[in-house]
Amino acid sequence: MDRRTFLEAAIGAVLAAGTESGVAGEVSCGRDGIAAPLTRKIPEVIHQFDRVRVDDYAWLKAPNWLDVWRDPAVLDPPIRRHLQRENTYADRVLAPTASLQKALLAQMRARSGGDAEPPPIADGPWLYYRRFAPGAEHPAYYRRPRDGSAAEELLLDVALRAAGHDYFAVPTVCHSPDHRWFAWAEDDTGSEKFRLHLKDLQTGEIAAHTIRDAFGQFVFSPDSNWLFWVWRDENSRPRRVFRRPVRGSDDSLVYEETDPGFYLRLSRLRSNAYLKIRLLNGHTSEVRLIPAADPTATPTLVEARTPEMNYDVEHWRDRFVILTDADGAIDYKLMWADVDRPQRRDWREWIPMRRGRCIEAVMAFRDQLVRRERVEANPTVIITQWGSSQGTALPFDEPAYTLELDEQSPYDEQTMRLRYESPRLPPRWYDCDLAAGTRQWVKAATVPGGYDPQRYVVERDYASADDGARIPITVLRLRRTPKDGSAPLLLYGYGSYGFCIEAQFSVPELSLVDRGWVYAIAHIRGGGANGQSWYRQAILGNKKRTFTDFIACADRLIGRRYANRDRVVIYGASAGGLLMGAVTNMRPDLWAGVIAEAPFVDMLNTMSDPRHPLVPLARPDWGDPLADPAAYDWIASISPYENVTRRRYPPILATTSVTDDRVGYWEPAKWIAKIRALSSSATPAMLTVAMSGGHMGPTGRYDALRMKALFWAFADWSIRHPCRRA
Repeated sequence: MDRRTFLEAAIGAVLAAGTESGVAGEVSCGRDGIAAPLTRKIPEVIHQFDRVRVDDYAWLKAPNWLDVWRDPAVLDPPIRRHLQRENTYADRVLAPTASLQKALLAQMRARSGGDAEPPPIADGPWLYYRRFAPGAEHPAYYRRPRDGSAAEELLLDVALRAAGHDYFAVPTVCHSPDHRWFAWAEDDTGSEKFRLHLKDLQTGEIAAHTIRDAFGQFVFSPDSNWLFWVWRDENSRPRRVFRRPVRGSDDSLVYEETDPGFYLRLSRLRSNAYLKIRLLNGHTSEVRLIPAADPTATPTLVEARTPEMNYDVEHWRDRFVILTDADGAIDYKLMWADVDRPQRRDWREWIPMRRGRCIEAVMAFRDQLVRRERVEANPTVIITQWGSSQGTALPFDEPAYTLELDEQSPYDEQTMRLRYESPRLPPRWYDCDLAAGTRQWVKAATVPGGYDPQRYVVERDYASADDGARIPITVLRLRRTPKDGSAPLLLYGYGSYGFCIEAQFSVPELSLVDRGWVYAIAHIRGGGANGQSWYRQAILGNKKRTFTDFIACADRLIGRRYANRDRVVIYGASAGGLLMGAVTNMRPDLWAGVIAEAPFVDMLNTMSDPRHPLVPLARPDWGDPLADPAAYDWIASISPYENVTRRRYPPILATTSVTDDRVGYWEPAKWIAKIRALSSSATPAMLTVAMSGGHMGPTGRYDALRMKALFWAFADWSIRHPCRRA
């Protein structure tokens, strides 16, 4: 009897009978009396080193899970029925919040009805831009002549292509340097195996030969004759770079990466002098370049990958600018290299590292180099003129904010487009005069309904970690919301891979704050708020610092009277879901509710499966429990699923998608099942499952708002429902 037949026999009869009583894991909530779905235990014994663990819910991971990511229709029927019953249960428990969800969604939609699209960006004789039609979930892309000599031209209507699909995403669009061709990547399953389409803008025809099994990244060669694209292998890993003529369908292999522990990125340098292939993980990187003068040339290696050394390359006039952490420059420095001698032995230091001021990126223009630095979670833009090492910083005055530099700003011009926003300020676009170091307002996003940013307060606070580290916290609240402990608080966190959560403007968060909530972001270690050292302090065996930092931030906000101890709801996504699971195990008494979106909670089992596309890439951050007993032990000590025990858990809402190829649907499904079986409280643990869709959730702008309305309604329900402390 194969495993699928066994699952049908062992579980199918129970599910078909519909009985929900007398099984460990059944919970009901106060007077609601809503029984949770059964999750049958089928113990699987797992041996690693001399360690043994038992996984009662391993059967929820379909044996053909890689196939399921490509086609959710092949999911085992017993598993599908169980996930559907999870949806039914969550719908029933949260039915009393339906009117609040509707009101939240209506307010979010109304506020999203303004003009929030970036202003057109100039490139040669054209202006390129996008906009949403009224009520559309997806945008359309256009261009028009810069001199106004002709009407606008529709390049791509994403809403039209998305018609009839439950899920549809177009993450990348690109026009060729000669403005003849337009290309885009699309995905209608959520598996992130993209199809690439190429359109001839002279004829309007879309090439018949579609590129399949592609990664989302692709670029035109500087001469516009070739499309370079990245192929994903059977394990969904970006592995090969191909080159295809724009007027043909024959692909030539350009580069193949054989180490699954490296991620592949493809781009065109801003000077248009080179194409760049960059291989990287969080700790090591390597760059190969293809000259524009010979796009069919073999990529040239700049410097071979060296363990624990990162570098990146930008071309500026007659030299390369090297951004690197070599020689202990943990927060990065800038170095020079001649274009004919790019190897490390010929790098010359230009701008040294300054600890606590991490250089995140550089952008070259003909006469200036712009770099972006980060200091205590806030970004800074510094402009350096050719022939100088001195820089001019652009001033910004919000306590917490974010900046986005537009990579499409033309290399040969003296103007850079910049987007500036804060949690209370809608996006504002500026054109920066790079020679003068000044900026000119171009456009501000409009928010309908008489939105007034002065009604809100943005604050920057700091928590003290167990070891004395100073953890930044961004706070958004109504000016009239009291700081007496009476307001509810939503605390968001991530804290992994060196990624910094930006203090950005968000219509959904405003709808929560308008109801008297305080919204806060904990810029904890493991993220990049204070540079690479901030990230490196909370990886591998020190990962618990991420969790204790988050708890310290909650305690600080409670101590400052932003909220009381029983009025804090927490929210995290993906690796932030790992954070949610860990801090819920560590301090279940501290949270009124937990929102875990696509949560990475089955950490030990996932990191023990080398077939998973992200596992080799993630080992420098988490460790390898297959090869290192110490790594097994520290992962086992923090993995949320392994550390669920009998205790009083707060209300939990988790989400997932069957075709999420980053965090498998089975991770939250198993986690929720185990919490139900062991929780000694009467509060529900719920899971909502999208039967199609990817890791990042819904792609339609209103579908995304609908999910946030569900989250905020759950948060409100969590602090009000009588079963919460039963």
